[in-house]
Amino acid sequence: MSTHAPVRPSYAAVLRLPGARRAFTAALTARLSYGTVSLAVMLSVTRATGSYAVSGAVMSLFGAASVFLMPVRGALIDRHGPRRALAPMALLYGALLTLLAALTWRPGAPVTLLAAVATLAGACTPPLGPTMRALWAELAPDRHLLQRAYSLDGVAEELLFVSGPVLVGVLTGFAPPAAGILLSALLIAAGTGVFVASPVLPGPRPATRGARSGGVSGLLAPAAVALCVGLTLSGADLLTMAYASAHAYDTDLVPWVLGALSAGSALGGLANGAVRWTAPARTRLARFSVALGLVVAAAGLAPDLWVLTAALALAGVFVAPTLTTAYLAADECVTAESRTQAGAWVNMGVNAGSSAGALATGLLIGRIPLGVCFLVAGSTALASAIMAGAGGLPRRV
Repeated sequence: MSTHAPVRPSYAAVLRLPGARRAFTAALTARLSYGTVSLAVMLSVTRATGSYAVSGAVMSLFGAASVFLMPVRGALIDRHGPRRALAPMALLYGALLTLLAALTWRPGAPVTLLAAVATLAGACTPPLGPTMRALWAELAPDRHLLQRAYSLDGVAEELLFVSGPVLVGVLTGFAPPAAGILLSALLIAAGTGVFVASPVLPGPRPATRGARSGGVSGLLAPAAVALCVGLTLSGADLLTMAYASAHAYDTDLVPWVLGALSAGSALGGLANGAVRWTAPARTRLARFSVALGLVVAAAGLAPDLWVLTAALALAGVFVAPTLTTAYLAADECVTAESRTQAGAWVNMGVNAGSSAGALATGLLIGRIPLGVCFLVAGSTALASAIMAGAGGLPRRV
C-alpha cells in the first residue's frame, strides 16, 4: 500500500496521487474501446452476413467469452502483474479485432469463422476496469480517498459507454462499420501500452493462502448485488421501450429517457464519493440496493413518459453508488494479491446480469402487465439487498 501521508479526500486529491493521472488517462483511453466495440461488431457482422440473427449470435459468443472468463483473466493479472499479463492480452485482443474487421470489411464472410474469431477475441479481453480499480487501491492512502477514486472511476466509465456508440455513429457516417472495430483495436493497444508503462503499477504477486481463504464466500454478496443491478437496469431499459410503445410515444424519445438514468447515475456517483460515510460498506450496499429496487418498482406506476423519466433519473442516482460500494466491499474481502480478481467477479456479475435481464424481461413483456414487469425488475435489486445485509462480508484477511 502507499505510504504517502493522508490527504483530505477530494476528486482533485485523487488525481494528485503520484502517477494517478497518467495511469487513469491511459486506462480510460483503452476502456473507451469497450464503449465502441459492441456496436461496431454488431453493425459490421450484420453488414457482412446480411443477418441480424447471425449478428446476435456472434455478439452473444463475444460477450459470453468476455464476461465469464473475466475472473480467470483477473487472476492472471494478480499472479503475474499487469505488465507481464495485461500487455499480451491487449495485443492478442487487438490483433483478433483487426482480423474481425478485415473479415467484415466486405460482405460474404464465413459465419463460422466470424463466430470463432469473435469468441477468441472475447476470451482475450483485457480486464482494464478491475486492473485500474486494483491500482486505485494501491495508490489511495485511506479508504475515504479510495471511495472517491472508485466513484470517479465509475462515473468516467459511465461516460465512456455513453460516448462510445456516438463515436462509432460518427465514424460510420463516412467509413464502413468495420472501421469501428479497427478503432476499438487501436484504442485498446495504445491505451494499454501507455498504462502498463506507468511506474506505479505493481509487480507480480504469487498467490498466498491468505488471498484464497474466505475470498469466495466474502465476494458472494457484492457479486450478487452487481448481478442483480445488471438485471434491474437491463430490464428497465427494455421496459422503457415497451412503455413508450404501449402509450403511443415516439420511440425516438427513449434514448433521452435512458440518458436521464445515466445522468442520474453520474450525479449519484459523484455525490457518493463526496460523502464521508461512517456506515460499513456492507450496510451501504444493502441500503443502496433497496433504494434502487424501490424506485424501479415504483416507476411502473408512472402515468406518462415524463414521470417515468424522472423516476428513472432518481433510480440512476443509486446505480453508481451501489456498484462503487460493491467494488469497495469486494476489495475488503481479499488481500492485495487478489484485488484484480475480486473486482473482476463484481464486473462479471453486472455484465452477466445485463445480458440475462434483457432476455428475461423480453420473455415477460406481453405476458404480464408492464407495471408488474417493473415490479419484478425492482424486486431483483431488493433481493440482492437481503443478501448484502445478511451475507456477512468478512474483514480484510
